[in-house]
Amino acid sequence: MKDLVKYIVDTLTGDADVTVEYADDKPTEIVISASKDDIGKVIGKQGRIAKSIRTIVKAASGKQGKHKFYTVSIVEKDGCLLYTSDAAD
Repeated sequence: MKDLVKYIVDTLTGDADVTVEYADDKPTEIVISASKDDIGKVIGKQGRIAKSIRTIVKAASGKQGKHKFYTVSIVEKDGCLLYTSDAAD
């Protein structure tokens, strides 16, 4: 899943980090970290690109038979959280 999101984000920005955080009792979280200049490209107008990334992640997890709920978070490289969304939305 990380490779899929990394490919999408790199196509948009060229310079972003994607990490996956796992927790036993919480959903898996995919964190996209981008520079201040590129953050708008990842979120998009009214969050449309971020929602699309979340939709693609949800579809890909279903296709793999995992059916996990992922939280997609977008942060600036300095650590400021700008967008978060559950895949169940």
